[in-house]
Amino acid sequence: METRQRQALPEAFTEKMKELLREESEEFFESYEQDRVFGLRVNPLKAGTLFCHENSGNRQPGELLEREPFEDAPQESGLEEEMSGEKLSETTVLNSLIGRMTPVPWCREGYYYAEELRPGKHPLHEAGAYYIQEPSAMAVVEALAPVPGERILDLCAAPGGKTTHAAGRMLGKGILVSNEIHPARAKILSQNVERMGIANGIVTNMDPAGLIPYFPEFFDGILVDAPCSGEGMFRKDEEARMEWSPEHVALCAARQDGILDCAARMLKPGGRMVYSTCTFSPEENEQTVSRFLSRHPEFSLRTPAIAGFFSEGRPDWADKNPELSKTVRIWPHKTGGEGHFLALLVKGGGGSFGEGRKEQNGSGTREKEEGWNRDRQKTGRQTKDWQVKGRFQRKSRQKNSQTAAEAADILCSDVIRLPERLMEGRKPVFFGENLYLVPEEMPEMDGLRVLRPGLHAGTVKKGRVEPAHGLAMFLKAEEAAQAAEIGAGETAWKYLRGEVLTEQDLCGSSMPQKGWVLVTVDGFGAGFAKASGGVLKNHYPKGLRRS
Repeated sequence: METRQRQALPEAFTEKMKELLREESEEFFESYEQDRVFGLRVNPLKAGTLFCHENSGNRQPGELLEREPFEDAPQESGLEEEMSGEKLSETTVLNSLIGRMTPVPWCREGYYYAEELRPGKHPLHEAGAYYIQEPSAMAVVEALAPVPGERILDLCAAPGGKTTHAAGRMLGKGILVSNEIHPARAKILSQNVERMGIANGIVTNMDPAGLIPYFPEFFDGILVDAPCSGEGMFRKDEEARMEWSPEHVALCAARQDGILDCAARMLKPGGRMVYSTCTFSPEENEQTVSRFLSRHPEFSLRTPAIAGFFSEGRPDWADKNPELSKTVRIWPHKTGGEGHFLALLVKGGGGSFGEGRKEQNGSGTREKEEGWNRDRQKTGRQTKDWQVKGRFQRKSRQKNSQTAAEAADILCSDVIRLPERLMEGRKPVFFGENLYLVPEEMPEMDGLRVLRPGLHAGTVKKGRVEPAHGLAMFLKAEEAAQAAEIGAGETAWKYLRGEVLTEQDLCGSSMPQKGWVLVTVDGFGAGFAKASGGVLKNHYPKGLRRS
């Protein structure tokens, strides 16, 4: 790995790390002379398990592929020019890309890539085939280990790396609530949830305390990737270095205490919670966990399954409780990634999952009612506009439910050939003119600030139901009534710019019949077009189009 001039670090931070690491500090500081590493996770919601590898550091690039890489793939340049003009078979380009990467040992979907590959500038990224993520950050969801059918909360979720990782493990089953307190970041989170084709995801924009009345002891697993001083990102983030101060560390630690207390109230007995930061400060790591355990004796620490890849936590940097050695520290001078900390906490105590559901579905406690009232006073009823124009005008919530089901039927008949996976475990609901498919077990959302209440399936326009971009990102080619492959070269960029497509732009197929068409890039759904007059009229969202 090439070296570079050591970055200027805050003096107080340097002195602090020297005191903490002692003889190891020089090796730590030398890591700042090394180039950062880059990583991505392949999206199993789109690519299945074809590109997943075993959690082992002994694999070689390309060893795990079930298909041969593209023969003419360049080895030393970016991907932008790689496939221009080629007629490609399914996932040929992704094969070529992954074949030039090295597996991340602790994440079976994760790969290191060379910076010059620039996969974030490729049409496959826009099609949701993978998510760009720093490799150390992949350990957090690995520690939580969500499975299909669970109820998972990502409490501080933007921009969406851990949410999309969890969604890939849940395979569209269960409930995934992703919350972000900052509106602009919540919007980015919502866009990434859509891009990755997540059907069981709900995106909210709430203070953590505002979620408690809706989800008392509701979740099987909670991710708390807490706002922190960002010391672990100094190598890649100049802004984090500029903003650092001992006072900022103390402020973050106090904020983390409050966030964890909120999360504890939403975790069901027997549930698990992963607390993580991207900082080195013991005040925000071992000491935060120690303070939490003192306030919540019903919780205990567990050693995550991925702990063997990393270093143990440091009890001597907190209250010397030996249990803190079950926490995990990821050091940049020991691991191929940036600095991270994580702790796996399990909630004990009585009660049952069924009792929690009864509470949520019943009339509610006084605390819950007061919480709703406080939130309404601050924000108003964010879902009050249930009116739908045209043939789906509603007069009552029951009527809305009926017309939403009708709209879903129309949409399926026009756009989808195999609707089984789409409708499984989901109910159609209108939010304004937009038709969403919401997980059936999702509690009432009135009063919540909801950016995305489920899979955006369609929009009612002049009595018609037009398919939404979110539906295109969810669908597989074989599930669509009509699909057209355009490859991953210049034609893909033509589509992403919003241009009309002709039969010459299609890979090995004739122009589809009149109607809605799922446009695929290297086999992955990328958006809709409408066949009419011998061309495909572009319906890629204007807000996402490339210049």
